[in-house]
Amino acid sequence: MIHTIELKSEHLHSSFNKDYKPILTIKSGDSIEAKTPDIQWGYSAHEGEERVVYSSRENEETLGHPLIGPIAVEGAKPGMVLEVRINETVPGWYGRNWAGGTPAWQNEMLGITNSERLEVDWKLNVEQMTGTCQLSGGDFSVALSPFLGLIGLAPGTAGTYRTSPPYSTGGNIDCKELVKGSSLFLPVEAEGALLSFGDGHALQGDGENSGTAIECPMDFANLTIILHEDMELRMPKAKTPAGWVTFGFDEDLNRAAATALDEMVGLIQQFHALSKTEAVALASVAVDLHVTQIVNGVKGVHAILPHGAIR
Repeated sequence: MIHTIELKSEHLHSSFNKDYKPILTIKSGDSIEAKTPDIQWGYSAHEGEERVVYSSRENEETLGHPLIGPIAVEGAKPGMVLEVRINETVPGWYGRNWAGGTPAWQNEMLGITNSERLEVDWKLNVEQMTGTCQLSGGDFSVALSPFLGLIGLAPGTAGTYRTSPPYSTGGNIDCKELVKGSSLFLPVEAEGALLSFGDGHALQGDGENSGTAIECPMDFANLTIILHEDMELRMPKAKTPAGWVTFGFDEDLNRAAATALDEMVGLIQQFHALSKTEAVALASVAVDLHVTQIVNGVKGVHAILPHGAIR
């Protein structure tokens, strides 16, 4: 069954909480279709059309990322795993990114001050999958690779959780590998799983170096949700067109890298029936470590095992 979620304030929130009432309950195997707003809670369908600004359905003191949801999954219980298949992500016609504002420590190292804060407007062409902007050096063009920066489930412990850092249940992972054709696997901690998603990115480099990607609305996102009752998982993992991906999140970049690597070593052990030391040896020659992002307080690292790299 396909569920279409209308873009309106009643379907948006900007934090995680296991006690939030779901906007929709679906069954395993169902698909969801939705538009998502831009990072500033707005949406415009066409150039020249007035941008509508939305609000949160929850009483949140500070707004974070605008998220569709939460969506409950029938039968989802703590200890299970939710697979989110990303069937389609179509960006809107516009996007924006910033430099010089945050993170402050990075700007200090680069010699950029807040007075030099830059806002860059991008025009996106979905047919050609290109984005163009104007800077002091002229017009610039990039090839788009759209994805949702934030797909996550509610943490199992009580309380309200900000959208900025990623968690063991997913959230603001900001991994550019999670494009169309990917499956993201997330550990379920709360009854019903309580899935939320948003934060459209038209293009992002590893690291998300200035603090933002090309932040954009999504004109169309299609996700299929599958519940795995017998799978065990302690951190998110993904199967993407680039390969298998595992993640690590920590305030310390070294510890984030160690977690991502440890998760990948476990996956190699599972695939090939090896000891841990043997799997580490193979990982050293076949697995790439990438800095996912360094700008969300909790830093992210992802490990990639390309398809066919180990035969």
